[in-house]
Amino acid sequence: MLTRFFAWLLSFSWIKKGLWRRWYDYLASYQQVTDWTCMNYGYAGLPEAKTVAVPTALEPERWCLQLYHHVASATELVGKTVLEVGSGRGGGAAFLKEALQPASYVGIDYSDKAVALCRERYATIQGLTFQQGDAEQLPCASTTFDAVINVESSHCYPNFPKFLSEVQRVLKPGGLFLYTDFRDAVELGNWRTQLRASGLEIVKETNITPHVLTALDIDDTRKQTLIQKLIPKWLLKSFQDFAGTKGSVVYRNFANGQMQYFSFVLRKP
Repeated sequence: MLTRFFAWLLSFSWIKKGLWRRWYDYLASYQQVTDWTCMNYGYAGLPEAKTVAVPTALEPERWCLQLYHHVASATELVGKTVLEVGSGRGGGAAFLKEALQPASYVGIDYSDKAVALCRERYATIQGLTFQQGDAEQLPCASTTFDAVINVESSHCYPNFPKFLSEVQRVLKPGGLFLYTDFRDAVELGNWRTQLRASGLEIVKETNITPHVLTALDIDDTRKQTLIQKLIPKWLLKSFQDFAGTKGSVVYRNFANGQMQYFSFVLRKP
């Protein structure tokens, strides 16, 4: 009953947006956890698991960073202007700025607490900035960026087509939208329809569900340990589902095909 009631509440866009903002504000309150900088399900190359060079200090979050690298390395970013929408705790943004060397990298997040955390933690990285903003009303001038990155965030947006129109607006002509997220299997057709209607051309589409599941398997112990250490008991199950730990609803749905994870490259004409 409570699950159905919560799902009903989320059908109201302003409630959905407010709940997600409070959730991510809460996550940003764990500022003291310096080895928790990414919040995604990860990516493991098959058959080899480790496929990306990751600095030793970042090794605990390898799988989450490999998802960022899989998405962003679809094009050459050296010297380019890059925007990430939904930058969270900033670990992916900092990693890509150092690894792929864009000229500038702007991370935008709806949670002002997450933005404050990132500004403090990554203040020394030249060309990396963070600001608060709404994915459906980006605080950016039109035709500004060579690439827009969005990693496992868009399922939170109440108005996905509005987000896509904003991406199309802020990209330069010929600019790329480097994108990854998951959807219920029954929503895949509508998802593709919305992408095609955005004014962006789908250049590449890849089902990466097996890679994500492999990463969830490999990274499970670290995530479970972190959750047990940080999270109060009454929130444990919610965090386990949120993190996609083994046995969670999210994990089972990826394993049985009810949810599927895709990456996309889209180009603005």
